[in-house]
Amino acid sequence: MSEATDNKKGRPTPKRKEAEAARKISSIAPASTKAEKQRAKEAAKTARIAQRAAFMRGDESALPLRDKGPVKKFVRNYVDARRSIGEYFLPVIFIVLFLTLIPSKIFQLGSIAVMYTVLLVSVVDGFLLTRKIKREVAAKFPGAELKGLGMYGWLRSTQMRRMRTPKPAIKAGQSFSSN
Repeated sequence: MSEATDNKKGRPTPKRKEAEAARKISSIAPASTKAEKQRAKEAAKTARIAQRAAFMRGDESALPLRDKGPVKKFVRNYVDARRSIGEYFLPVIFIVLFLTLIPSKIFQLGSIAVMYTVLLVSVVDGFLLTRKIKREVAAKFPGAELKGLGMYGWLRSTQMRRMRTPKPAIKAGQSFSSN
């Protein structure tokens, strides 16, 4: 026999319609009705909404791994209890964008200088915040892993307050405790 006859599959190629129908039918899962699918879809949607609400409230069970634990809660509260220049950086950028559209060199250069000044102050504030967070965590939670906590706090401090997730549990300027 030749090689060409050895490679035959022994059956005709199915029509496209038949192949698509076979792909849609699952031999494992039973066929469900439209009503069952709709109920499952609604149940999944309700569960997603409840999970998101719990996450936004800051429920420990709903938080992702990066936000879990008493140390991270302490860092979030520490950051949320203070105002920082970093949270105003994005609005400043929009103001700078509009000021650079004014056809005056003084406005354009001044707005860019303001942007870089805010950026520099934000970086310095982040560096100092990182050191403060590590010092406070080491004092409050002896033996806790400090790696990444400063960056976690700094990144949270650069987000606008209402855009932070989980939502801030305390107001800016309010004292807090890490319950």
